[in-house]
Amino acid sequence: MAQSPLRPLAQNARAWPFEEARKLVERIGGKTPDKGYVLLETGYGPSGLPHIGTFGEVVRTTMVRRAFETMSDVPTRVFAFSDDMDGLRKVPDNIPNKELIAPHLGKPLTRVPDPFGTHESFGHHNNARLRAFLDSFGFDYEFKSATECYASGEFDAALLQTLRHYDKVIKVVLPTLGAERQATYSPFLPVCPRTGVVLQVPIVEHDLDAGTVSYDDPETGDRTTVKVTGGACKLQWKCDWAMRWYALDVDYEMSGKDLIDSVKLSSRITSILGGRPPEGFNYELFLDEAGQKVSKSKGNGLSVDEWLAYGPPESLSLFMYQQPRRAKRLYFDQIPRAVDDYLTFLSKVHAEEPADRLENPAWHIHEGNPPALEASGLSFGLLLNLASVCHAEDKSVIWGYIARYAPGANAEANPLLDRLAGYAVRYYQDFVRPAKVYRAPTDVERAALEDLKAALEKTAAGTSPEDIQTEVYEVGKRHPFENLRDWFKALYEVLLGQSQGPRFGSFVALYGIPESVALIDRALKGEDMAA
Repeated sequence: MAQSPLRPLAQNARAWPFEEARKLVERIGGKTPDKGYVLLETGYGPSGLPHIGTFGEVVRTTMVRRAFETMSDVPTRVFAFSDDMDGLRKVPDNIPNKELIAPHLGKPLTRVPDPFGTHESFGHHNNARLRAFLDSFGFDYEFKSATECYASGEFDAALLQTLRHYDKVIKVVLPTLGAERQATYSPFLPVCPRTGVVLQVPIVEHDLDAGTVSYDDPETGDRTTVKVTGGACKLQWKCDWAMRWYALDVDYEMSGKDLIDSVKLSSRITSILGGRPPEGFNYELFLDEAGQKVSKSKGNGLSVDEWLAYGPPESLSLFMYQQPRRAKRLYFDQIPRAVDDYLTFLSKVHAEEPADRLENPAWHIHEGNPPALEASGLSFGLLLNLASVCHAEDKSVIWGYIARYAPGANAEANPLLDRLAGYAVRYYQDFVRPAKVYRAPTDVERAALEDLKAALEKTAAGTSPEDIQTEVYEVGKRHPFENLRDWFKALYEVLLGQSQGPRFGSFVALYGIPESVALIDRALKGEDMAA
């Protein structure tokens, strides 16, 4: 296989996926691991539906994988691991047929009936949703089920190794627990042969030779002995995480900042078992509109579907790429900026020098093969403001202006632009229109607007956006604004009913010079433009 020409450049690339990939290169020391590949893993708790954090973890892991593949010929695999053997703790609020679930609390998710009636269990249903979710984005991954790994015997050797080091594991975990929990803690959770419930009970005996643990049944009081292998037991989650790293020989797994202490503890347990903890990093959690941490239980964040109603998947990938170690607000007002930032990065990537290309987020979003950007020159912000001034209810209205601005452009030849037009109309209707507040111009602003109207009336059709922008600047300079920012702010607030807007010259070129003159005229007459 020919070496990638980017490999020497990747050694010094500063983009964070390359920084992470270099950890893996150093880890394997130029040799293919005994298992034959480098393994990157992401984890998923299937008691609920896939969420935006799931997307973020998988897309970021994929970016690290691609960066590593640019630096090394060693094969890679990505496992999406579902902890579907966890006991169901409570009935979720967002499911039908709750009465079907209640009698099965405490059982592994793959032994709880499916309230949707489509799969053999609730765990299987949510696993299917996870896989469909990941598949819809084209992620390259292999699905792993905890239930299958435990029941098939894939984890048996690692479970016996945990039993072998039972006392050492206990000694590491107990100091992290409260006094009451310390009294009952065991790394092994028997699956009750009588009820099928995952039990959190004291282990009174453990026998390495027999490969068993014993406990007193909390309901009958009977001493019960079960194998630790074959799915008869599972592990407490921090031990479970460590055992999985050991059993699968995981090389890389990232996780949220809230799991820093868990990563440290699980890493110690992995070392006790004789394994090597994976590389990785802790990403920051998202914040909601008010700056509070996003919580699945509170539902105060933004879902993937909600984001994708107003922006393309690539814009969400960019949001995940940028500054993963910094807490960021995850709310609707982030979408327009993310879309335009994505378009800007994509417009630059093919003209950049190879070294700079590796630093461009578009290279990482498209796994090293970014497409050419359609040559319309239209930003999402510009389309959004066009939708705003037109009070558009359908993207066909937007296309009427686009076709005049960019002859030859059409929905078939410009599919991304067509999608952006649809997103713009939807975003305008749901967020911009309800928040529009027009104001009357001040005396200074009125004089400047009269001046701009007169200047535009003399401007020839087909004048470039740059020349129109220059004329707008010149008008502003002729009037006693404290600074030109106040002039442009006045244009947006008086004409568009909002405090920010696009490059005004580009807006006029797209909207049309006669239409812009009429827009100014209506504002000067004080007509109700919000109607």
